[in-house]
Amino acid sequence: MRSKNLATKFQILLEIARKQPNIQQREVARQINTTAQAVSGYVREMVNCGWLSSQGRSQYRVTREGVDWILRMSRELQGYSIFVSRVVRDISTSTAIAAGDLSEGQQVSLYMENGLLFASAYNGGGGAKGVAISSAEQGWDVGVSDVEGLISLETGEIIICKIPSVQRGCSRNTNLDRLRIEVNEVKHVGAIGIEALAALRQIGLESVYFYGAKEAAIEAAHCGLFVTLVCVADAIPALAQSLGEEGINYRIIDLEQT
Repeated sequence: MRSKNLATKFQILLEIARKQPNIQQREVARQINTTAQAVSGYVREMVNCGWLSSQGRSQYRVTREGVDWILRMSRELQGYSIFVSRVVRDISTSTAIAAGDLSEGQQVSLYMENGLLFASAYNGGGGAKGVAISSAEQGWDVGVSDVEGLISLETGEIIICKIPSVQRGCSRNTNLDRLRIEVNEVKHVGAIGIEALAALRQIGLESVYFYGAKEAAIEAAHCGLFVTLVCVADAIPALAQSLGEEGINYRIIDLEQT
């Protein structure tokens, strides 16, 4: 966002990655609203710096270095997106859970707890604050306007319990005693893969995220929650990549019986 040059390179690399290896520079120029001459110049620069490899006339591929740069830029854009969301939130109306009885027009303090936004009677301290736009009893939702300050929030962590694939014995070759320990008293548990779901059912745990478990876990972690994902081994590389791109810390516990 700070450099038009870098932003244009980012767009060109994404277009090439989407259409490689046969690249029409005029089409790339049309997609990003610039000239073919500009695209040609940027392409030469990126070949020279190792982000692109040329494989003949109008044939290019994004190199490993180019992919790494795209991912780094994506993380920076994500951070900027979070900043923008905070700025917008500061001038808009937010919805929170009333931590106590509140009156219309009352100044409130805002804080996150268990992944949810709460509003309580203003305590005069730092952090975020706003004004209740209606009365609300404890536990009910309440609109808050004139929000000022930032809400303190640390990203949660995801524990990945690795379950062997069906070729390696699936749930029958899983250390179920260790699995039971890992999910004991954990509020947010998800399963990725039938093998993972079967292993959880073997220890009597039926109430878990299954459909959209990865997305739910990422959203929960961004809200400061700690999540356990029980995941079949084959799906872990893609899961780890997604978590890395989101900037979420994770640990993998291998539950395959030896």
